[in-house]
Amino acid sequence: MTLATGQMAPDFTLKTQDEKDWKLSDFRGKKNVVLLWYPLDWSPTCETENCKVTTQPVLAGNDVIVVGISRDSTWSHKAWKQTYKIGHDLLADPMLSVTKDYGLVHPKVPFISHRATVVVDKHGKVAYCGVQENTGAERDWAPIQACLATLA
Repeated sequence: MTLATGQMAPDFTLKTQDEKDWKLSDFRGKKNVVLLWYPLDWSPTCETENCKVTTQPVLAGNDVIVVGISRDSTWSHKAWKQTYKIGHDLLADPMLSVTKDYGLVHPKVPFISHRATVVVDKHGKVAYCGVQENTGAERDWAPIQACLATLA
Protein backbone atom coordinates (compact mmCIF):
# COMPACT_ATOMS: atom_id res chain seq x y z
CA MET A 1 0.00 0.00 0.00
CA THR A 2 1.34 3.40 -0.96
CA LEU A 3 1.21 6.49 1.20
CA ALA A 4 -1.84 8.70 1.53
CA THR A 5 -1.76 12.40 0.82
CA GLY A 6 -1.56 14.39 4.05
CA GLN A 7 0.23 11.79 6.13
CA MET A 8 3.74 12.33 7.42
CA ALA A 9 6.33 10.89 5.08
CA PRO A 10 8.49 8.25 6.77
CA ASP A 11 11.89 9.74 7.49
CA PHE A 12 14.91 7.93 6.11
CA THR A 13 18.62 8.20 5.50
CA LEU A 14 20.22 6.72 2.38
CA LYS A 15 23.64 7.07 0.78
CA THR A 16 24.13 9.26 -2.27
CA GLN A 17 26.27 8.37 -5.26
CA ASP A 18 29.11 10.05 -3.35
CA GLU A 19 28.65 7.87 -0.23
CA LYS A 20 27.23 10.82 1.73
CA ASP A 21 24.23 10.46 4.02
CA TRP A 22 21.05 12.04 2.64
CA LYS A 23 18.28 12.44 5.21
CA LEU A 24 14.73 13.47 4.29
CA SER A 25 14.10 15.37 7.52
CA ASP A 26 17.08 17.64 6.81
CA PHE A 27 14.84 19.48 4.33
CA ARG A 28 11.84 19.92 6.65
CA GLY A 29 10.95 23.59 6.90
CA LYS A 30 13.28 24.41 4.00
CA LYS A 31 12.36 22.65 0.75
CA ASN A 32 9.66 20.62 -0.94
CA VAL A 33 11.21 17.28 -1.86
CA VAL A 34 10.44 15.20 -4.96
CA LEU A 35 11.37 11.55 -4.50
CA LEU A 36 11.64 9.85 -7.89
CA TRP A 37 11.69 6.08 -7.56
CA TYR A 38 12.90 4.30 -10.66
CA PRO A 39 13.64 0.61 -11.25
CA LEU A 40 17.28 0.54 -12.36
CA ASP A 41 20.23 2.62 -13.51
CA TRP A 42 21.32 2.08 -17.11
CA SER A 43 17.79 1.42 -18.39
CA PRO A 44 16.29 3.52 -21.21
CA THR A 45 13.21 5.03 -19.51
CA CYS A 46 15.11 5.70 -16.29
CA GLU A 47 17.81 7.46 -18.27
CA THR A 48 15.26 9.54 -20.19
CA GLU A 49 13.50 10.66 -17.02
CA ASN A 50 16.56 11.48 -14.93
CA CYS A 51 18.16 13.36 -17.83
CA LYS A 52 14.90 15.26 -18.45
CA VAL A 53 14.87 16.47 -14.83
CA THR A 54 18.37 17.83 -15.44
CA THR A 55 17.97 19.32 -18.92
CA GLN A 56 14.34 20.52 -18.90
CA PRO A 57 12.46 22.49 -16.26
CA VAL A 58 9.99 19.66 -15.53
CA LEU A 59 10.50 19.94 -11.76
CA ALA A 60 12.34 23.23 -11.43
CA GLY A 61 11.98 25.64 -8.54
CA ASN A 62 14.08 27.34 -5.89
CA ASP A 63 12.11 25.63 -3.14
CA VAL A 64 12.29 22.14 -4.72
CA ILE A 65 14.90 19.44 -4.34
CA VAL A 66 14.74 16.32 -6.48
CA VAL A 67 16.40 12.97 -5.77
CA GLY A 68 16.27 9.69 -7.60
CA ILE A 69 15.98 6.42 -5.67
CA SER A 70 16.65 2.90 -6.86
CA ARG A 71 18.09 -0.35 -5.58
CA ASP A 72 21.34 0.20 -7.45
CA SER A 73 24.61 0.64 -5.58
CA THR A 74 26.30 3.94 -4.89
CA TRP A 75 29.08 3.10 -7.36
CA SER A 76 26.54 2.34 -10.10
CA HIS A 77 24.76 5.61 -9.32
CA LYS A 78 28.05 7.52 -9.46
CA ALA A 79 29.03 6.08 -12.84
CA TRP A 80 25.53 6.56 -14.27
CA LYS A 81 25.30 10.13 -12.98
CA GLN A 82 28.70 11.02 -14.44
CA THR A 83 28.02 9.33 -17.78
CA TYR A 84 24.68 11.07 -18.35
CA LYS A 85 25.48 14.30 -16.45
CA ILE A 86 22.49 13.89 -14.14
CA GLY A 87 22.18 16.99 -11.98
CA HIS A 88 20.45 15.63 -8.88
CA ASP A 89 21.53 13.15 -6.24
CA LEU A 90 20.81 9.46 -6.69
CA LEU A 91 20.09 7.50 -3.53
CA ALA A 92 20.94 3.84 -3.07
CA ASP A 93 18.28 1.59 -1.49
CA PRO A 94 19.86 -1.81 -2.23
CA MET A 95 17.74 -3.77 0.25
CA LEU A 96 14.59 -1.80 -0.74
CA SER A 97 14.04 -0.91 2.93
CA VAL A 98 12.86 2.65 2.24
CA THR A 99 11.00 1.48 -0.85
CA LYS A 100 9.12 -1.01 1.37
CA ASP A 101 8.37 1.70 3.97
CA TYR A 102 6.78 3.75 1.19
CA GLY A 103 4.86 0.76 -0.23
CA LEU A 104 6.58 1.02 -3.61
CA VAL A 105 8.08 -2.44 -4.17
CA HIS A 106 7.01 -3.67 -7.60
CA PRO A 107 4.51 -6.52 -7.01
CA LYS A 108 5.36 -8.43 -10.19
CA VAL A 109 9.13 -7.90 -9.94
CA PRO A 110 9.78 -7.71 -6.18
CA PHE A 111 13.50 -6.99 -6.47
CA ILE A 112 12.88 -3.49 -7.91
CA SER A 113 10.66 -0.54 -7.12
CA HIS A 114 7.71 0.80 -9.02
CA ARG A 115 8.37 3.84 -11.17
CA ALA A 116 6.80 6.22 -8.67
CA THR A 117 6.86 9.80 -7.41
CA VAL A 118 6.31 11.09 -3.90
CA VAL A 119 6.26 14.83 -3.21
CA VAL A 120 6.96 15.72 0.42
CA ASP A 121 6.06 19.27 1.39
CA LYS A 122 8.12 21.54 3.63
CA HIS A 123 6.20 20.27 6.66
CA GLY A 124 7.19 16.65 5.98
CA LYS A 125 3.77 15.59 4.73
CA VAL A 126 3.00 13.66 1.57
CA ALA A 127 1.54 16.15 -0.92
CA TYR A 128 1.46 13.72 -3.86
CA CYS A 129 2.02 10.03 -4.45
CA GLY A 130 1.77 8.56 -7.92
CA VAL A 131 2.70 5.17 -9.31
CA GLN A 132 3.37 4.62 -13.01
CA GLU A 133 1.61 1.29 -13.58
CA ASN A 134 3.36 0.68 -16.91
CA THR A 135 6.94 0.38 -15.65
CA GLY A 136 8.41 0.80 -19.13
CA ALA A 137 6.62 4.09 -19.77
CA GLU A 138 7.79 7.52 -18.68
CA ARG A 139 5.94 8.95 -15.71
CA ASP A 140 3.32 11.66 -16.23
CA TRP A 141 4.96 14.92 -15.15
CA ALA A 142 1.77 17.05 -15.23
CA PRO A 143 0.26 15.99 -11.86
CA ILE A 144 3.65 16.36 -10.18
CA GLN A 145 4.05 19.86 -11.63
CA ALA A 146 0.49 20.74 -10.58
CA CYS A 147 1.21 19.59 -7.03
CA LEU A 148 4.42 21.62 -6.86
CA ALA A 149 2.58 24.69 -8.14
CA THR A 150 0.22 24.50 -5.16
CA LEU A 151 3.16 24.30 -2.76
CA ALA A 152 5.08 27.27 -4.16
